[in-house]
Amino acid sequence: MWVVEPQVNRLCVESQECIIEGGWLDLASLMLTSADLIFSNASEKDLECIFTIICNLVKKPKSLDQAHEMAELISTKISQQPSDKPALRLKILFNLYNLLENPYSSFFVYMKALNLSINGKVAEHILPSFKKIDSFLKEWDLGVKDQRELFLKISNILKETKGSAKESFKFLIMYLETFSSEDANAMNEAKEEALHAIITFVKAPDMFQCGLLDMPAIVQLEKDAKYALAYQLLKIFLTERLDDYLSFQEANSELLKTYGLLHEDCVEKMRLLTLVDLGMTETGQIPYSMIKDTLKIDDNEVELWVVKAISAKLLVCKIDQMNQPMYRACIWAKSVAIASSKACDLEGKYFRGY
Repeated sequence: MWVVEPQVNRLCVESQECIIEGGWLDLASLMLTSADLIFSNASEKDLECIFTIICNLVKKPKSLDQAHEMAELISTKISQQPSDKPALRLKILFNLYNLLENPYSSFFVYMKALNLSINGKVAEHILPSFKKIDSFLKEWDLGVKDQRELFLKISNILKETKGSAKESFKFLIMYLETFSSEDANAMNEAKEEALHAIITFVKAPDMFQCGLLDMPAIVQLEKDAKYALAYQLLKIFLTERLDDYLSFQEANSELLKTYGLLHEDCVEKMRLLTLVDLGMTETGQIPYSMIKDTLKIDDNEVELWVVKAISAKLLVCKIDQMNQPMYRACIWAKSVAIASSKACDLEGKYFRGY
């Protein structure tokens, strides 16, 4: 005890000096010198109390810049050992977040929390906050680079979260949308993520509409030697028919395997998209024989594929079974439910993609 007491006394004296002089940043730094030791020995209840006191120091400075320095210092220290009580560390970071007045400081601490949730394997604790991102963005007023970092980080967290594929894709799209054709140098960093977006869309069995084709971050792949075929594949899925996919697959079967795409799954998706395209480009009745030939299926599969398209809410139609001598029965295509500003209008004109 004779060794500990002088150290405690010294810290108390130095702390008093910091308080008297208004050296709040120095006081925070001083209190954090024993943070690792505290985390190793104190109970969770005591830890939360101790760090509540430390975090509340950010309210003391009159300068928001100094408060930001303190927020950086505290959040960095808390995040240093993410595997040690990660859920509690995350809670402390959010307590700190709620004390901050500077929007950029709030963003900084939130990013620390995102990284901690990944490295500490406690992402489930931060998932609810993603529902508030729109309001956060208004509050933070971020620049483009910070938006990119945020959207990509969230997309990657959701990618590793079961049942969150669509949400992950949504944030990936938000990331890609931050790139413009005027900033060609910056777009280079988006190529791999653009490829990932294409493969995700093609692979998704229940995703039939997207705005990827005209995004600058995606368009840049069209003339890129490494990624041009991926862009061509996306274009086939959004604007062409099954025949075009089959020709592409025959010439690039190994590439599709490299992307982790199963030919059978691609064929199924292209049949649905082709059926919709057929339904909206042909006027009046569509003979079973046309569907059979275009989708390359057997006679008895025609109605099955029509029902699949209806079930997927891609097509609204009627099957005329009364007039069905052989293949003369027809499908009356009325509308398509791939809803976008250019996907369909009341007249039934149909364009896949944007």
